[in-house]
Amino acid sequence: MKQIQLLFLTVGAVALWACGGNRSSGGLTGEITIDGSSTVYPITEAVAEEFRAVGPDVRVTVGVSGTGGGFKKFGRGEIDISNASRPISQSELAFCRENGVEFIELPVAYDGLAVVVNKENDFVDYFTVEELRKIWEPAAQGKINRWSQVREGWPDEPINLYGAGVASGTYDYFTEAIVGEAKSSRGDYTASEDDNVLVQGVSSDRNGLAYFGLAYYEENSDKLKLVPIDDGNDGNGAGPIAPTMETVSNGTYQPLARPEFIYINAEAAKREEMIAFVNFYLESASQLVKEVGYVPLEARAYELAAEKFALGVTGTVFGAGTSIVGVSMVELLENAVAGQRSHGQETDSVTQDSSLVDPGE
Repeated sequence: MKQIQLLFLTVGAVALWACGGNRSSGGLTGEITIDGSSTVYPITEAVAEEFRAVGPDVRVTVGVSGTGGGFKKFGRGEIDISNASRPISQSELAFCRENGVEFIELPVAYDGLAVVVNKENDFVDYFTVEELRKIWEPAAQGKINRWSQVREGWPDEPINLYGAGVASGTYDYFTEAIVGEAKSSRGDYTASEDDNVLVQGVSSDRNGLAYFGLAYYEENSDKLKLVPIDDGNDGNGAGPIAPTMETVSNGTYQPLARPEFIYINAEAAKREEMIAFVNFYLESASQLVKEVGYVPLEARAYELAAEKFALGVTGTVFGAGTSIVGVSMVELLENAVAGQRSHGQETDSVTQDSSLVDPGE
């Protein structure tokens, strides 16, 4: 009987989400604390602003400390939700375990990493992945310092680099996608977890080169020049391709398109105001994500994310050595939800899904 009741409640919760039922959130009180990625911040902040109309007595605070900084606070149990521009790492997962913190991992959007130069730069027309690797790999430190060293015909002028700080998920993703190993990068560049600092730096530096989330480029497109990327794979689209909502969502902007996440403390997820907020987030994301310059997930992905949250599926779908580059979030979510459905038929309670890949194992 408990199994039937669980299935009924889960289906009902997903149906309620799909119908916008969580908008009747009046009477809720409490506080929701969120921190982490500067890339995911605009999305979560937009959701929090809209949520005030349906949960005016719920205080939602959204901070920025980078993906790594957010996971540190999350693992200590200091926040309810961690914004993340990459999946949780093995060491962060171990830290959560040490402190008894279980979590629900939900994708909320796609984002493209923009590679930009100064508006006055008139010679950089595109980059290949190999050229970006040549610039950013650890071996380039102290050696690749001038544009003429990157491509024949480019001027003998200095390259001034700006990029994400080491606590940023953007740093992890860029280094994995371009250099081939997460956290593998030269260190002699201006680094910051605050993308606005990077925008300011390259926009005022004629020889500047930077990378950060596409949304920050779109907010500052009058100050920056966006550089298309050629990944050398015509299967993704021939020649250099610039990041747009279309090229990020259809997978032709490679390898710098990625999913964005929120991680929800599983214990906090039992609170009424948290349930209302997360359901509202998933219901509103497809529209709000576009408004702040990001790319929505597929409609099916949001449906599966809502079901995953309703089922209380904890853990991560990203295992040790699993690359996030080019992943299908719909497929990963379907596997996670299907595994929990099967698990629920064998037990009377919802526990962490054994079908999920655990980076700590």
